[in-house]
Amino acid sequence: MKKLSEVCSICGLPKELCICGTIAKEEAKIKVFVEKRRFGKKVTVVEGIEDKANPKQLTKKLKTKLACGGTFKNNKIELRGDHIRKMKQLLINAGFPEEKIEVE
Repeated sequence: MKKLSEVCSICGLPKELCICGTIAKEEAKIKVFVEKRRFGKKVTVVEGIEDKANPKQLTKKLKTKLACGGTFKNNKIELRGDHIRKMKQLLINAGFPEEKIEVE
């Protein structure tokens, strides 16, 4: 007897065919900027990534690619250092549309 696969509660498709993450990436308006913190330290902040787009996994991937520390909190990805030049291309490679990414 074949086991039925789980169904996504949002899109109604089986989990292996779920498109919620892709749709969330296409609809996100992402803002990337650099903040100065205490003692003159710089932090690159990425705002606008929804929970459906799996931001914790994206944070881990960005930290690995940029060889820096960082975290995901308050619906923002915070990465240590000034990575503004590389960030747009990394987000495009992660599946976000170029026209939805705003770099300041």
